[in-house]
Amino acid sequence: MSALRNSKQRDAVLRNLSERYDHPTAEDVYLSLKKEMPSISLATVYRNLKLLESEGLILKITTDDSDRFDGHTHEHYHFTCRDCKRVLDLELRDGTDVNNLTKDFGGTITSHSLMFFGICPDCKVL
Repeated sequence: MSALRNSKQRDAVLRNLSERYDHPTAEDVYLSLKKEMPSISLATVYRNLKLLESEGLILKITTDDSDRFDGHTHEHYHFTCRDCKRVLDLELRDGTDVNNLTKDFGGTITSHSLMFFGICPDCKVL
């Protein structure tokens, strides 16, 4: 990871993502930041999201309808609702370490992603 030059816009994007758990799109981040930084552009948000993701400071979650972003990079998984398209966090609590599942193959795992799909609790009630 290289050292990033300080930027008010980049800091604002990172802060915005670290304070939320709704896995926003770039447009959602832009609209949220536009309130406090009227001069910020959508292109600036996209550029900073790409840079922050390449530096491992945020996660990019690709779904069927859009890319979404997560400011929480600890090991966790995601669930996408097929009805409302929300992305929710899932934590494995049974002690399973997914990285250990493939230790016998002889390579080195540097990262992994796991996405679950279904119907969220809110949509299931409807």
